[in-house]
Amino acid sequence: MSKAEAVRTSLLASHPAAEVSIVQVDVSSLPSVFQATKELKQRFQRLDYVYLNAGIMPNPQLNIKALFRGLFSRNVIHMFSTAEGLLTQNDKLTPDGLQEVFETNVFGHFILIQELESLLCHSESPSQLIWTSSRNAKKSNFSLEDVQHSKGQEPYSSSKYAIDLLSVALNRNFNQQGLYSSVVCPGTMLTSLTYGILPPFVWMLIMPIIWLLRFFANAFTLTPHNGTEALVWLFHQKPESLNPLVKYLSATTGFGSNYVTSKKMDLDEDTAEKFYQQLLKLEKQIRVTIQKTNNQN
Repeated sequence: MSKAEAVRTSLLASHPAAEVSIVQVDVSSLPSVFQATKELKQRFQRLDYVYLNAGIMPNPQLNIKALFRGLFSRNVIHMFSTAEGLLTQNDKLTPDGLQEVFETNVFGHFILIQELESLLCHSESPSQLIWTSSRNAKKSNFSLEDVQHSKGQEPYSSSKYAIDLLSVALNRNFNQQGLYSSVVCPGTMLTSLTYGILPPFVWMLIMPIIWLLRFFANAFTLTPHNGTEALVWLFHQKPESLNPLVKYLSATTGFGSNYVTSKKMDLDEDTAEKFYQQLLKLEKQIRVTIQKTNNQN
């Protein structure tokens, strides 16, 4: 909250006529989500844009052998732009009994949307959900038989593919009610979180390579400012004009010019609907459990 207050102060300094409201929420905790949505419904009558940006990658482990093997292969651009094969994570259960990455990146946001449906659905003027997905959202890392990815080592990739599926399903089920959903990818950005994944000497080794790769691939946005290009662009579009089966990507040229490109997602609407129905079923089970706990208390 202290960080949020600092940002709020900064925003009001440059935009004194604005109103900036802060709500605390931990999307890996369903009680926190329910409390936050209760506050939002008390404060607002409608929401026009919601950016859903969680992307937790717990305890990432670098495969040093894969890194050096990839440096001298024809897959070096793909490896750095997606981190595929470079990182694995050790997931864990939350107090809600769900896989942490799944609940943080997907299910917590799903419950948030369900709770805020009355604020989001207004047919007289559309509202828009904008999800931060990833180029690392791989179909091969997702399974309808294990949507929480409890048995694999790529929970981040699985959760991002699940976000793509959920966005498609939400459009199918809510467009007629005035709610539209889109997914974006900010590209390969370097932040304080990213720098913590690798030792400093490794960054010294690979940074010249990354800068060089920008001339051959547009995914290396490198800075958060460049990475927001697609998000800002989407804000200016009419949501009903966007393709629900397309992911919008922030891109940067080798000389640092930003632009937006798009790519058809590797999924089908039938799988998206099946996944959505699984989420609805899980939501029902969770609500029953919460109600029983409240009654016991």
